[in-house]
Amino acid sequence: MAVAVTTKTAWKLQEITAHSSNVSSLVLGKSSGRLLATGGDDCRVNVWSVNKPNCIMSLTGHTTPIESLQINTNEELIVAGSQSGSIRVWDLEAAKILRTLLGHKANICSLDFHPFGSFVASGSLDTNIKLWDVRRKGCVFRYKGHTEAVRCLRFSPDGKWLASAADDHTVKLWDLAAGKIMFEFTGHTGPVNIVEFHPNEYLLASGSFDRTVRFWDLEKFQVVSCIEEEATPVRCVLFNPDGCCLYSGFQDSLRVYGWEPERCFDVVLVNWGKVADLSICNNQLIGVSFAQSTVSSFVVDLSRVTKSGSIPHGLIRDDEPLVPPTPTGSSLRRIYDRPSTSCSKPQSRVKHNSESERRSPSSEDDRDEKESKAEIQNPEDYKEIFQPKNAICRTPPRNNEPFPAPPEDEPVTAKEAVKPSQAADVQTPLPKQELPEPVQRPPIASSTPLPRTELSVIPAARNEPIGLKVSDFLPAVKNQSQNELVDEEAMSQIRKGHETMCVVLTSRHKNLDTVRAVWSTGDIKNSVDSAVAINDLSVVVDLLNIVNQKASLWKLDLCTIVLPQIEKLLQSKYESYVQTGCTSLKLILQRFLPLITDILAAPPSVGVDITREERLHKCKLCYKQLKNISNIVKNKSGLSGRHGSAFRELHLLMAVLE
Repeated sequence: MAVAVTTKTAWKLQEITAHSSNVSSLVLGKSSGRLLATGGDDCRVNVWSVNKPNCIMSLTGHTTPIESLQINTNEELIVAGSQSGSIRVWDLEAAKILRTLLGHKANICSLDFHPFGSFVASGSLDTNIKLWDVRRKGCVFRYKGHTEAVRCLRFSPDGKWLASAADDHTVKLWDLAAGKIMFEFTGHTGPVNIVEFHPNEYLLASGSFDRTVRFWDLEKFQVVSCIEEEATPVRCVLFNPDGCCLYSGFQDSLRVYGWEPERCFDVVLVNWGKVADLSICNNQLIGVSFAQSTVSSFVVDLSRVTKSGSIPHGLIRDDEPLVPPTPTGSSLRRIYDRPSTSCSKPQSRVKHNSESERRSPSSEDDRDEKESKAEIQNPEDYKEIFQPKNAICRTPPRNNEPFPAPPEDEPVTAKEAVKPSQAADVQTPLPKQELPEPVQRPPIASSTPLPRTELSVIPAARNEPIGLKVSDFLPAVKNQSQNELVDEEAMSQIRKGHETMCVVLTSRHKNLDTVRAVWSTGDIKNSVDSAVAINDLSVVVDLLNIVNQKASLWKLDLCTIVLPQIEKLLQSKYESYVQTGCTSLKLILQRFLPLITDILAAPPSVGVDITREERLHKCKLCYKQLKNISNIVKNKSGLSGRHGSAFRELHLLMAVLE
């Protein structure tokens, strides 16, 4: 009779040399648990796939060591802060620099992405916290209150609040809409390293160099409990996705905590040294640490870890009755509001209150961005992770297989190939001959809203013409072994649609010539009129892409013509059309919406003012069109990926219309 193989609860997955000099910071992607970014004293940011030995991409541009890193929720953007106080944002899909943000006077110690909008929060050694609009390259707001370096920043799951932890021993909670502090939590006796919001409830956890983990009630603004029996500082914390417990990373150990009452459910010894970040995927916890130029990754099998209901490890006195832990999802504490639009709406007011802080793009910034590069070191991994076929919304695949656990009695090596054990997230053992089908897991509460059904959209970033596939031009291969095609047959298939394509392109060229002839007269309004009259959206898109580059060309007259076209573009199946429509609409909202609302709200004038009446008529027309568009924007604001971010930001700007 075969004996079941006992597998390890925790093991070392890999060790890599990440930089040519010392590693100074690192971060794991929280969505997939498979994306790793490292920053070094060599001023580079290197991007890795966990458990793969080669660097996928190397991001350059910083001139001082990288002090802080963060990856956004969709794992499309990465932000890095340097020792000099500069911040750079890269687009991982496009493999290019997106923004350079300047304003801090000292080291960037902490960064975080807003869960919905294109905003980044940064904390610095200069004690300031800044909120940045990535798309407009500007500082939206500055929060002052800490007296020492800000070590950690976290946005709340609903996007309304920002929590900050600092060396001044305090945790502060900021109201993004009001632009001021809500509450200051005191109680730690040492620098606070880390803060983390509960994924569902109004609860905040903080870990400190004073070797305590504290839990704070965000409704009553008081401490819930404090765990004080640890021997080393708290380095990182992470709530279980369903919110049932808190994982805390210490020197060479992982501890699992409950907070009502405070207790330690489990302790797992992991030889990871000073662990720097944690992530959860496939019921496995991934931990990463660094020492000099090497980065090590470790795995803890959470199916072997006690998360609740166990005998506590000495955190409750013997003379106290054992109270059963509060069940997850109880109504004792308030739950975050989930609709993203209502959560993020106050952001629009923050923007309008901060014109004095906003920086306009300068030639120096542009030069910095030109000097920043994304060097793709491993094209195969880059295409697999950041440019999957037939996919618009990108992250490393969510359905990754769990890392195989090595047997207890065998030494662990970084590249050991072991069959997956039964200690994974599947409850019943499966026959070895059968491959498990993807399991439809029951929905769990998460820190991001569930994406709505997304329409099929043709992506703008593609390696082939729109609507054309190479396979369409080649005869179907009946026999898989038949790999060679006769040249004449292949060429005839390729030429099949050539004449049709030539007719389409010739017609488009002729239409653009017509618009260009009107444009050369200097009359922008008539140029747009002629483009609209042609009734070809591709021509409108080409023209808007030019007009969008120079905001001074926009007038109220132009808005009345363009807004109906924007409504069509936002509903297009082509991603490039949608992007152009979003850019034009954002520009109109920023430049003209305050003017439109002010004119419509003004009392009627005395006497006859023809100019004012004409302006009022145009404003009414624009307002009506914007109301129609706002319904489209609202419906699409729940989409995931780049589309969803753009529509959520537009929805914030259009909040005054509701």
